[in-house]
Amino acid sequence: MSHFAFSIDQAPFQNSFVEDLRGENSFDKRPRQVPGYHYSRVEPTPVADPRLLAWSDDLARHLGLERPAERGPAVDVLAGNRVVDTMKPFAARYGGHQFGNWAGQLGDGRAISLGEISATDGSPWEIQLKGAGPTPYSRRADGRAVLRSSLREFLCSEAMHYLGVPTTRALSLVATGDTVVRDMFYNGNPQAEPGAIVARVAPTFVRFGNFQLLAVMGEIDNLRSLTDYVIRRYYPELGEPSSDVYLRWFEEVCRRTAVMIAHWMSVGFVHGVMNTDNMSILGLTIDYGPYGWLEPYDPDWTPNTTDFGSRRYAYGQQPQVGLWNLWQLARALVPLVADPESLRKGLDEYSATLEQTRHAMLLRKLGLTDQQEPTDRALLEELLEVLAESEVDMTRFFRGLSHAAPVVLTSPATADETFRTLLTDAAYSMAPAEESSLLDWLQRYALRLRQEPAAPAAVHETMLAANPKYVLRNYLAAQAIEAAEAGDLSVLNRLMEVLKTPYAEQPEHDELAAKRPDWAREKPGCATLSCSS
Repeated sequence: MSHFAFSIDQAPFQNSFVEDLRGENSFDKRPRQVPGYHYSRVEPTPVADPRLLAWSDDLARHLGLERPAERGPAVDVLAGNRVVDTMKPFAARYGGHQFGNWAGQLGDGRAISLGEISATDGSPWEIQLKGAGPTPYSRRADGRAVLRSSLREFLCSEAMHYLGVPTTRALSLVATGDTVVRDMFYNGNPQAEPGAIVARVAPTFVRFGNFQLLAVMGEIDNLRSLTDYVIRRYYPELGEPSSDVYLRWFEEVCRRTAVMIAHWMSVGFVHGVMNTDNMSILGLTIDYGPYGWLEPYDPDWTPNTTDFGSRRYAYGQQPQVGLWNLWQLARALVPLVADPESLRKGLDEYSATLEQTRHAMLLRKLGLTDQQEPTDRALLEELLEVLAESEVDMTRFFRGLSHAAPVVLTSPATADETFRTLLTDAAYSMAPAEESSLLDWLQRYALRLRQEPAAPAAVHETMLAANPKYVLRNYLAAQAIEAAEAGDLSVLNRLMEVLKTPYAEQPEHDELAAKRPDWAREKPGCATLSCSS
């Protein structure tokens, strides 16, 4: 279909969430409980001096949007200073379990959805401003966001997309010209930081918590209307909503969530705050707060200082937390189905899909085909065990193995030397016993690899496509933030370009694939973060 590029201030918006569901239309921004509604109509609060800092050209092309000037009417829209006639801005009402505890009403406390635009393929995409000011769901907060967290969300949304991970997207990053006071680690040291707004984009931002709150409050008509809206709009292939369709839909939500988490595990991503209000009903990664990538492979690692006590959301816990969160969604859907026990089928689908997808992705990372079960399964489990016992950089280990594998296939006599070089390049530190365990595993892997029917070049290509060279390490994001706060956007722009092709070699950018430097090991914002914006 033909599609003209619009400036966002001239793009025609649709408003299905507002028009199809029950909302509060008082435009009252005072924090309060809002029973009986799916959303509250609310307009963004203007900022002092909006200026475009970053723009996702590829996403904009898909949406049919022109890149705006640094300042002007389009950036006014992206900062919340201007609402065009076709928009019906709103903040969604939802609840959620936070760190395993029911938190009651939460809602969009600093995010305001402008509405939807049709992409070049006709698909609807919702545009949401994060940091656009207070809403009825802001509780004691100001509804704003700082440049630090906004830049991290902008970069990571796009980086995850290019890695192939199911994710929400980010269109723009805008400086507000205002300052925002934040206590970064909740330790009594609040500071004024530059404010910013990120424009997030997804087909919908509906999350598990939307359904949970309605069920807990006994709003069964609202629960049914929300479920019907989501199925008709985002799962139309399932047919007209009914008790049986609700069950099939829940199974599909479980399947998509499993695929998403398998992708996280494959690239070493740790979400950091897998509360049920941060779980997308479309199986997309949503709400990039205290996230991080495994550097030393450590299943118990979490980047979130708030989670240091329990490590509930550590890397190795993510599969189990996904299941727990889906169980909470299932509980919310009980009033809609004839036989609540039938919801267990979706949870079983999650477990089976996650196991199968993780196994298939790990085989690809190792250049193996699924032909030697259960021997391969044991080999893969042993790898994860020996990695956890050593201090090996996950990304560099698998990328290095991608280059080592064809060498080992073509020159078996050099295998020991090749593998030792790999470990030298990937390890932060390693005791002799740990190195011995990894070398033993690598030798068994080499024997298994030689049984593959594919040519060494094909194995190499498969592995390079499964093992990224570049990921958004926290210290790289921190460098981009520090430069941007000083007025230098070149670090951000370079990082953004490199992360668009994370599986390519890009040798001129090798330093962006380096192990975490010593100075970043304990530095705030590089090793650890908090839920603070």
